[in-house]
Amino acid sequence: MNETLSHRDQLELVTLGESMALLHAADSRGLEYASTVQKSFGGAESNVAIGLSRLGHRAAWMSLLGDDPYGHYVAKAIRGEGVDISRVNHIAGSPTGIMLRESVGGRSSVYYYRKHSAASTMRPDMLDTSFIQSARMLHVTGITCALNDNCATTVEAAVRIAKDAGRKVSFDPNLRLKLWSIEEARARLLPLAHECDYFLPGLDELKLLYNSDDERHIFKQLATMPAVCIVKGGIEQGRGVNYVVRGSQVDEVPYQPVEHVLDTVGAGDAFCAGVLSGLLRGYEPVEAVQLGNVSGAMVVQAVGDWEALPTWKQVQASLANSIHIER
Repeated sequence: MNETLSHRDQLELVTLGESMALLHAADSRGLEYASTVQKSFGGAESNVAIGLSRLGHRAAWMSLLGDDPYGHYVAKAIRGEGVDISRVNHIAGSPTGIMLRESVGGRSSVYYYRKHSAASTMRPDMLDTSFIQSARMLHVTGITCALNDNCATTVEAAVRIAKDAGRKVSFDPNLRLKLWSIEEARARLLPLAHECDYFLPGLDELKLLYNSDDERHIFKQLATMPAVCIVKGGIEQGRGVNYVVRGSQVDEVPYQPVEHVLDTVGAGDAFCAGVLSGLLRGYEPVEAVQLGNVSGAMVVQAVGDWEALPTWKQVQASLANSIHIER
């Protein structure tokens, strides 16, 4: 593994997308009957930026938030995690999006209130071209594309800016069928996947995007992509694996063993942050996925969207099988 890491004054990754205030029912009675809720925030792109910051990278998040209490809370919290939010603007008259979450009977449900949110007004002309070009990598997700056509064209414009400057582009489709139909998703996401350098879908997402349960067919489609495809959620010989697909070459990377799973929310973003950290450090893709597996495994053992994202020191300790002694 090449452990060379850029200086902290160089922007390594920039991402853009919506982050929302998160209200979670404080007990198992659900939102209808819970007497209190807990406040946090969440968003796939800002989660990844926080994850990378904790792993020792300089990361930036671009977005729009409402000029309201939740918007200022989200911005301050993300900035407090060391993420550059200099390209985040607060929009008067447009609210910060809100999501509600409950866990009832062991099943988690999420309800979105993001229509007409500040982030949904993103347009290509809001992008700071030189800022995107100053980063080594751009990371985008399909969630932003799902908000509306203007948001989708903003993502596509950001990708073109990065590619024209010779920067790497990472793309996680993060398929959200509560936001759009599978037909709409296919039309936007598959062409975008062919533009990126690193494509990070789940196997279940690929089955929907390619309208097929035939994994051989799916991997043949991935083999035509110029990107390194990192596919989450496979099963081989009864064990969980992720795949690294480069043309016709497919490498299996087994999951990191986990003894106690408390909450799977945020595991995908933690995995993504670990993978991107590895790639930025010069790791080969298989080694980067191993790092992502460790990061994801650590997050599922705690509760929260982003709160349990590990630091580089914690990841190193896990990789070294270190024993933490609590005094």
